[in-house]
Amino acid sequence: MKTFNSKDLVWTRQPKSYAISDQEIVIETLPHTDLWQRTYYHFQNDNAPVLQMTIEEDYFSFVVKTSFDSKHRFDQCGLVMYLDSENWLKASIEYENEDFQHLGSVATNQGYSDWATTEIDASIKEMWYRLSRRGNDFRLECSQDGQSFKQMRICHMVKAKGPIQCGIYACSPEDSSFTARFTDLEVLECQWPSHDGQAPDEVTE
Repeated sequence: MKTFNSKDLVWTRQPKSYAISDQEIVIETLPHTDLWQRTYYHFQNDNAPVLQMTIEEDYFSFVVKTSFDSKHRFDQCGLVMYLDSENWLKASIEYENEDFQHLGSVATNQGYSDWATTEIDASIKEMWYRLSRRGNDFRLECSQDGQSFKQMRICHMVKAKGPIQCGIYACSPEDSSFTARFTDLEVLECQWPSHDGQAPDEVTE
């Protein structure tokens, strides 16, 4: 199993400023940066800074802790699996106002995004995320203590075949900037057990 090494990280677009070590990654966002494709809003935004490593295994889990000082609408940072401009998966907290923000995830397949969210208190400024892969299927989870993870989403990514890239991102879709910190990055054996419930459907000729 591949272990996390900051030297393996590669930028897809760089932020305003950054600092990278094996212990911490700090990103300062640029205004008017985002990741979104078409659905509902009908625009395409593909200019957020993304920093990733390549993982060849078909079964693994990637974990990261985020800390942030966001205070402007739509400011966000989190975990990402960016395959190309029209196929990617992300989990983050997106600031809304002084009362609440959106904890959520976006799965983008073949140029169309969806957004699954829940409202959380605006005072929360830290969150762990875990991405687990089983072939073309993925599970996103979140945790406030890094120990107890709760499921956010299970999805299938059409273009996720063979080695994939995953890592972190941070962006400010409106005219703002903030600092995001990423720590506790780990690549682990897959923490998503195989399904032990209903058997797969039988294929009949």
